[in-house]
Amino acid sequence: MRVDDKIWWLAKVILVNTFLLFTGANVFGQSDQLSLAQQYAANKDYDKAIEIFKTLYDQNPIDAETYNAYLHTLLNAEKYKQAEKLVDEQSNIHQRSPLVSIDMGQVYTAEGKEKKANEKYDEAIQYINGDDMLTQQMANEFQTIGKDDYAIKTYERATQLLGNPYVYSSPLAKLYSKEGDIGKAIEAMIGASPYEGMDNVKATLLEILGNDPKKLQLASKTLLKKTNEQPDNPYYPELLTWIYTQKNDWEGALIQLEAIDERNKENGDRLIDFAHEAVKQNQYDIAIRSYNDVIEKGKDHPLYAVATSEKLNTSLEQLKNKPDIKPDEVAALAKGYEDFLNDFPQYYSTETANEYALLEAQYANDPVKGIDILNKAMQQPNSSEEFIAKAKLQLGDYYILTGQVWDASLTYSQVEKQFKQDALGEEARFRNARLAYYRGDFAWAQDQLSVLKASTSKLMANDALYLSVLITENIGPDSNLVPLKRFAYADLLLFQNKDKDAETLLDSISAAFPQHPLNDDILMLRSKIAEKHHDYNKALAYLKNIYEQYGKDVLGDDAVFRMAQIYEQYLHQNDQAKHYYEQLIIDYPGSTFVQIARQKLQELNNNTSQPTLP
Repeated sequence: MRVDDKIWWLAKVILVNTFLLFTGANVFGQSDQLSLAQQYAANKDYDKAIEIFKTLYDQNPIDAETYNAYLHTLLNAEKYKQAEKLVDEQSNIHQRSPLVSIDMGQVYTAEGKEKKANEKYDEAIQYINGDDMLTQQMANEFQTIGKDDYAIKTYERATQLLGNPYVYSSPLAKLYSKEGDIGKAIEAMIGASPYEGMDNVKATLLEILGNDPKKLQLASKTLLKKTNEQPDNPYYPELLTWIYTQKNDWEGALIQLEAIDERNKENGDRLIDFAHEAVKQNQYDIAIRSYNDVIEKGKDHPLYAVATSEKLNTSLEQLKNKPDIKPDEVAALAKGYEDFLNDFPQYYSTETANEYALLEAQYANDPVKGIDILNKAMQQPNSSEEFIAKAKLQLGDYYILTGQVWDASLTYSQVEKQFKQDALGEEARFRNARLAYYRGDFAWAQDQLSVLKASTSKLMANDALYLSVLITENIGPDSNLVPLKRFAYADLLLFQNKDKDAETLLDSISAAFPQHPLNDDILMLRSKIAEKHHDYNKALAYLKNIYEQYGKDVLGDDAVFRMAQIYEQYLHQNDQAKHYYEQLIIDYPGSTFVQIARQKLQELNNNTSQPTLP
């Protein structure tokens, strides 16, 4: 390269870098000036803000951020003539722009010239051409300046031009609702159901209706009318069914679903889905009736077996939640399981067999029969390894019920060995550790628990930690293991459903060792016994005793959390449940239950403000 060329090249580099330097400085300077002006405006030092905005605007009048900030500052400073002049300048730059017309209308509104403002807003509406981006921009701008009525006109005009009455149903429905026209809001969303998608329609209706009885009733009447007018339209009855569930009228919902199923000669899928939702809401009788509607279609029906097995499961859940379980109820349900498995033996390799075994072992007090059912289930040729492992865990529990503790330990060990790196293996190890604790072999139990405390499963780690702490904290300094061994045996008796014997043994510990650190654990075990017998007030009394007397000990947060759950799940006293979830978060911020308590609080607060969306 010649010397002259090098000089030219260096001069060019210097010139480019100098240009970039000054351009960058100018950009950064503008940004800083804009921020300064905005700060002046926020502090209501409008004169200083306007001076800077004007300078920046004159330099670059097409910059939207500067223009908008300048305009709003002029309006806040009540300098309306300057604002009009500014918008006029923009109208020359952006000719035939509806957004500029809206800006001028905003200026006139601020001046109190409503007639002239509305003329400008109407002028903006005339620019709508069906372009979705423009429609959304205009509607958003109208909502920003508090002109929801013109946002509605924007969507309605676009809808008319596009020839699709449902294209803006959701935003229109929300605006109608905001303006107080609930009837129109409901009409907009109901009509959109075939086009918007049922989940979106439900979500928007839920936002509009909440749990207001009058609004829900109006929605019901509208849907009934639509259903009668268009009996072949499947969307209206489905929405009507959903509205009934929001009103907690599950009977009405089922009647509607039965009518839909009958009218459309359906397969029963809709009825089974409805039964699932009813079970989630503890509406067991309604769920069972829904399953029966499918079952009554006959044994040859493709969903007969599914409906029957799920009905049995629902009946078992209902039984578990009854305060007083009658022997004839258990016997009738057991007969239902037996008949079903005789007709459909392939279900022996499913959860239905495990449920039947549980019913016999723990509710009919016949663990031997439970063991026989599980052994038969495990021998089925199509039983998976995982199913067999789960059945073995259950089998080990029933061996404990019959006093066959070594068989139980061997069974647990088989699962642990086969599923070493799996959650099933961890569960088996825990049950073996718990069995060692029951037998009073605390050292071996602790060895197993020390591994489980690092489990990836939070629930497993918590269970292991609790049992480990129970053992550690209650082995006396004098190595007197008698109180803990009695307590562990009482725990075993409770596991074996020998509740009165367990309570008698707990009484003996309290009498012989009144100051023993086991006192809070004894109260916790008593609360479990009371809860097992559905004596929730008694269970709460024990738990409150733990909180008041031993709140700073390891079971304090457990007691508060359990109280919240009892109030929520069994007594349905949501205000009390919320109180104790809040108490847990305040008093025990480091508790492992805090995250669950926060989720529960959110759910309860949402349920207070609006129904749950199925």
